[in-house]
Amino acid sequence: MNEQKGKEVALRVTSLKALAELADYSLLDSLTRDPDATDDGEDYRPREVFSGHYVPVKPTPIPEPEYVAHSSDFFRELSFDDNLAHTEGFRRLFSGDMSDLPAPLRKVGWATGYALSIYGTEYTQQCPFQTGNGYGDGRAVSVLEAVINGQRWEMQLKGGGRTPYCRGADGRAVLRSSVREFLAQEHMHALGVPTSRSLCLYVSKTETVQRPWYSQGSSNTDPDTLVSEPVAISTRVAPSFLRVGQLELFARRVRAQAHADSLEELEKIVLHLIDREYASDIDSDLSLPEKLVALTSDFRERLTSLIANWLRVGYCQGNFNSDNCAGGGYTLDYGPFGFCERFDPYFQPWTGGGQHFSFFNQPAAAEQNFLSFCSALRPLLLSHPEQLQTFDELQKGFGVVMQQKLESMFAAKLGLESHNAELLNELLALMMKTPVDYTIFFRELSYIPESLEPLRQSFYQAPSATLEAQWSSWLEKWRSLIGPDNTAELSQTMLQINPKYTWREWLVVPAYERAKQGDYTLVRELQEVLTRPYDEQSPQVEEKYYRLKPPEFFLAGGVSHYSCSS
Repeated sequence: MNEQKGKEVALRVTSLKALAELADYSLLDSLTRDPDATDDGEDYRPREVFSGHYVPVKPTPIPEPEYVAHSSDFFRELSFDDNLAHTEGFRRLFSGDMSDLPAPLRKVGWATGYALSIYGTEYTQQCPFQTGNGYGDGRAVSVLEAVINGQRWEMQLKGGGRTPYCRGADGRAVLRSSVREFLAQEHMHALGVPTSRSLCLYVSKTETVQRPWYSQGSSNTDPDTLVSEPVAISTRVAPSFLRVGQLELFARRVRAQAHADSLEELEKIVLHLIDREYASDIDSDLSLPEKLVALTSDFRERLTSLIANWLRVGYCQGNFNSDNCAGGGYTLDYGPFGFCERFDPYFQPWTGGGQHFSFFNQPAAAEQNFLSFCSALRPLLLSHPEQLQTFDELQKGFGVVMQQKLESMFAAKLGLESHNAELLNELLALMMKTPVDYTIFFRELSYIPESLEPLRQSFYQAPSATLEAQWSSWLEKWRSLIGPDNTAELSQTMLQINPKYTWREWLVVPAYERAKQGDYTLVRELQEVLTRPYDEQSPQVEEKYYRLKPPEFFLAGGVSHYSCSS
């Protein structure tokens, strides 16, 4: 694909017309459209999609869109002027109105289908037709691909209305979930964790939908009331939105001999993934089998690094199915996610997620997704035994690579040159028994304390005399391992690994509750704090955001736990 087409931005992009000049629709131009799709993109009825890589869909605009926020950091990377988010044309497009766009922008977006595997088990009953042919982007509509400063980006509306994959739902996202996704993507990028990015967020001043949620003071596991919430559209951006579940869909069709072109469609989507996500890593002159082996190796490297980063910063995906696993190896789909505060290896914020998707089980969940990825590629390698053997070895080696990444990550969090299993296991046990705030503990440890006193700031309760002695013993062992030399330099290194500010749901809830009333000041305040997670910010910010979770929020529905309602 030609990544050079008009792609160096000499001046800042100040208008939709200027952005239009950077458009380059690789997916639409190189992949196969659903032959049953409509030309106008008004394809909103749930239906089976039997073939093709995408369905043309025109998003449903939200009425009277009002600006909530945009990512100044990402705008700067894209050479976008900050005022662009307030221009009429930009606001129309990214609130779903594609009716009046400057050429060469296309006036119809697209949605994609994908398969579902939960922890390696294939499911087809999740779609209305019980075939798997109705599962895909139910409320996500891509509206633009552009190459900007040499980097290809796909821009996708979350909450853009019904698609053929909506399974009878309304295709909308509410302001609450849109604020969460917008802020979370900003935060994860600032933490140094590969992720989709936030572009902008608009809310309708007139349209609302009803959603199940938690009544005031509820500690129920599941929502216990219906609430009316304003609809919103957030735009998320990534090099592509290709998922493991997409590759699976086409591989399943090959195995089922669903149609004559199924193997060709699988090959095309895999090559498209390589072009979009791995072009700089995989030699284009390699044969297809060699490319597949290189892709498998590179994806394994990215996925294991991603999961180690999740555990480093306390992130829990909550629902790490194959359709939520990006083929490019970055974080995608901020629905039932959360960040671990009081340390618990089985922390799981989503009431429907189960222990298998809990905090410390994410490496195992990732391995299941990697096995699904390998299963999807296998039909393309069956007639190439030499590459297939290497491929199988890569598949079997996931656990070893994952463990190495975790050991290196925890050694870095502790400021050690190498992994010390005994020291780490003793620490994790103490963190559970005390209990301890995951982020505050490692941040305070990064200052290389000489006594236990500074670490008490992370304790949710005072330890018993026995635990106190164990903590002191552990600290002494740790200090003996890091040694007395270069502690100032080591501290600076640890401070860039262990963030000071983390996502705390009880501080996010007031922001989206105020936003419902048209007050976006807390959203923007949180955005500022969360995009500087390693910085020593003002005393006022520290007092408000660097503190333990208050007791009243530990059982609160919508705070300590929540459904996937969005």
